[in-house]
Amino acid sequence: MRAIDLHVHSTFSDGTLTPTQLVELAEKCNLEAFALTDHDTTDGIEEAVNAASSFNLEVIPGIEFSTEYRGKDIHILGYYINPYNKEFQNAITEFRNSRETRNKKMCAKLNDMGIKIDYDEFIKSYPDSVITRAHYAKYMLAHGMVKNMEEAFEKYIGDDCPGFVPREKITPSKAVSLILKCHGIPVLAHPILYKYSDADLEKLVAELKRAGLKGIETIYSTYSNSDEKLIRKLASKYRLLITGGSDFHGNNKPNLSLGYGRGDLYIPAKLLPPLKNAYLKGFVPNKNIRQAMFFDMDGTLLNDNKEISTITRALLYKACENGHIFVINTGRALSSVLKVVDRLAIRDICKYVCAFNGGAIYDVEKDEIVDRLTLDTDIAEGVNNIAKKSGCHIQSYTDYELISEKDTEELRYYSDYVEIDSTIVDDLIAYSPNPYKLLLMNFKDHDKLLEAQKLILEKYGGRVFCLFSCDKFLEVIPIKGGKGYALKSVLSLTGIKHSNSYAFADEENDLTLLEAANKSVCLINGNPKLKAIADYITFRDNNNDGLADFLELFS
Repeated sequence: MRAIDLHVHSTFSDGTLTPTQLVELAEKCNLEAFALTDHDTTDGIEEAVNAASSFNLEVIPGIEFSTEYRGKDIHILGYYINPYNKEFQNAITEFRNSRETRNKKMCAKLNDMGIKIDYDEFIKSYPDSVITRAHYAKYMLAHGMVKNMEEAFEKYIGDDCPGFVPREKITPSKAVSLILKCHGIPVLAHPILYKYSDADLEKLVAELKRAGLKGIETIYSTYSNSDEKLIRKLASKYRLLITGGSDFHGNNKPNLSLGYGRGDLYIPAKLLPPLKNAYLKGFVPNKNIRQAMFFDMDGTLLNDNKEISTITRALLYKACENGHIFVINTGRALSSVLKVVDRLAIRDICKYVCAFNGGAIYDVEKDEIVDRLTLDTDIAEGVNNIAKKSGCHIQSYTDYELISEKDTEELRYYSDYVEIDSTIVDDLIAYSPNPYKLLLMNFKDHDKLLEAQKLILEKYGGRVFCLFSCDKFLEVIPIKGGKGYALKSVLSLTGIKHSNSYAFADEENDLTLLEAANKSVCLINGNPKLKAIADYITFRDNNNDGLADFLELFS
C-alpha cells in the first residue's frame, strides 16, 4: 500500500521547497497523497493542486495554526479546508497581521543586541512567505551573524532568549472552531512535543474534543513506539481520527524526509478515507428524503471530452433509482443540451433541463418548456449595438436555434463546441426581439470583451447579469434570471423543499446556482470566485470523477 504524508510545509511558510517542487518530490517518493499544511497560510495550495493535476497524486488542502494554551505553543492542523472561503481568509489575515507586529518588534530587539537587520530588506529576502523565526535564523546565517541556525535559536530567538517576542495567539479551541466553519477537519498536531504529563495532555485533548476536534496526529517522525501507543490510546478513548505526518520542511529540517521522516516512518493511505468521510459527513443528512441535484454541464458533469464517465453515470442512475431527481442547469442553448442528453443516453433519468442560464425550464418527460424568462427588446437592441461598436461577435437564440448576423471564427467555434448548427439572419433583433440570452466573443482581443462588459453594465447593470461563463464567452441574461432562478423554479414545480437542494458547478456563471442551493459544491478545477462561496470543494477534477465522492452519498 502506498504511503501518504499529512504534515508538509512549503516556501509559503518555513519550508525550503516550493509547492510545485513538493509535488514533484512526492511523486518521486511514490506517495498517494500529501497535505500542504503551511503555518497560518493557505497561499501555496492552489499552486500545489495545479501541479498535482499532472500526476496520480492528491494534494489535501491544509493549514497549521500556531495557538496558545496555558503558556504553551499548541499547533492545530486543518484538513480539507476551503482556502478560498472569505471568512476563513479574513481570520488568517488578522492572524498574520499580529505576526507582522511581532516580527517588527523582534527585529528591533535584535538590532538593540547588535544583530543589525533592516526589516524591509529582510522581508524582501523571503517573498510570498509567512515569516517565522526560522527565517530570522536563516537570514542571520546567510549574513555571517551566526555559525549555524542552532546558534541563532540558542543565543537570540529561542523561547527564553533576549531577542524573542511572544505573539498574540488564538486559542486551540478557536482554531478548531474556525476550521469547522469551513467544513474542515481539525486535528491536534504532534501532541508529544508539548511535553505535558499524561494527565495534562488528556485534559487538553478532552477540552478540544468538546470544541469539535476530529483527529490527533498519532504517527510522527520523532515518536517512539511508546509515544505512538499513548496517542493511539487517547484517539480511541476520545473517538478521534488517526493522522500522521513527517513535518517536512526541506533543508530547514534536513534530517526529515518527505513521507518517511527519519527513514522508518510509514503513514498508510488507509487513513485517508476516514478523513474524507468526516469532511463529507452531513452533506446529505437523510438520503431517504427526495433530493434535487442540479448540475452544470461543461467542466462539471462532463469531462473535457464531453462525456460522463462510467463511474459518474452509474452513481447518477443509483441516486435516481433512490428517488432523487437529476437536473441539468447550464448556459447552453436548449437544443444543444438535448443533443447531449440523447447522445449520452440519459434522457430516462434527467428530469429537467434548465437552459440559457435559467432562461428556459424544460420538462424532459413532457417534452415541453414549462417556464421561460427573456431579455427585453430595448436591452437586446442596446447590447447588440455595444457589441458591434466594441468589435465583438454577438449571437442570439430562439427556443431551438442559434442565430447570428455574420459567419465568424467565433460562431464556428461555438457551434462546434456546443454541437448545434447556426442560422445566419439579416437582423438579429428583428428575428428574435426577446432572446433568452445574448453571447459576445472576441478571440483576437479579449480587452474588447472587457470593454463591452463595462459598457453593458454601465447602461443596463440594474436589469441584466453580464458575466463570463468561461474566458471566451461573455453572456448577457435577465437580472431576474440566472441558474439560481432556475433552481427555485424547479423546486416550485416539484414541491421539493429548499433544504433538499444540492448544486454542483465550476464557472462564474454558476454563482447564482450555488447561492440558491441549500448545499453547494465547486469542482476543484473551478473558478476561484465560485470556490469562495461553495460549501464544499471536490477532491478531484471533472476529468477524474470529481463528483463521485458526493454522488455516493445519495445512494
